[in-house]
Amino acid sequence: MNRVKITDGLDFSRIVYGMWRLAEADDTSPAHVEAKIQSCLDQGITTFDQADIYGGYAAEAVMGTALKANPSLRNKMEIVTKCDIVAPVGRYETTTVKHYDTSRTHIEASVEHSLREMSIDHIDLLLIHRPDPLMDHFETGGALDDLVASGKVRSVGVSNFRPWDWELLQSAMKTPLVTNQIEISLGEISPFTNGDLAFQQRIGTPIMAWSPLGGGSLMTGTGDVAKVADEIAAQAGVDRSAVAVAFLLAHPANILPVMGTNNLDRIGRLSDALKVKLDREAWYRLYTAALGNEVA
Repeated sequence: MNRVKITDGLDFSRIVYGMWRLAEADDTSPAHVEAKIQSCLDQGITTFDQADIYGGYAAEAVMGTALKANPSLRNKMEIVTKCDIVAPVGRYETTTVKHYDTSRTHIEASVEHSLREMSIDHIDLLLIHRPDPLMDHFETGGALDDLVASGKVRSVGVSNFRPWDWELLQSAMKTPLVTNQIEISLGEISPFTNGDLAFQQRIGTPIMAWSPLGGGSLMTGTGDVAKVADEIAAQAGVDRSAVAVAFLLAHPANILPVMGTNNLDRIGRLSDALKVKLDREAWYRLYTAALGNEVA
């Protein structure tokens, strides 16, 4: 498994295991969660993606049960989590409206809660989950800087930010933002041309891709994308999900697909994407199918 440098002393596996569905699994026992983690580790997938809101603010605690049961796992993992979404469920069930909170108070409280829930003493990467129209970039940036200085967070980044959102926050920070986690897949190709990938590529920061299988639609679809993906998959001896991930891995912008599934068999095949080698024509066959017409 190739690795991508995040900061000095910190790198991530090229494929990331996403835990947004962890609390929704039929079996959330420590042993079963550990089995998922171990299956990833066996493939060289060492980076795990969380968020405080996942599972109605329950997924971090589910992960924490496995880390409590087997503390040795922590030293084999890089843990990503996110904060700033406040929704009327779980510990925020009394809030009157879903909103974003990038205040210092909220960010610091969220980090402390995540550390407790996951039974860890530091977070490898903390992301601001969504752009906040009320963000005071000096307050937010200062809070992130201080968390890194404290050692509770090793690095910081954002999620779902546009280039101008990134630049606003970064302008008030001493610590460099290290990644933007955005939606990108064969079902969501706009970042290839709307400036999002180009911006990150120009400044040399890797991109994390959420929903790289289009929320599962790429697995169940029957259109042109599915047809081309199946043809390439048959040649490589994999399924179409591996081709969809390989499509992202082939891009020079250093895209890290965040793969989420609760099925142990599918988890065990996440690295199949590395078996698929796409030349330029094969990549463009997939891109053309996703675009719905040939490029101009």
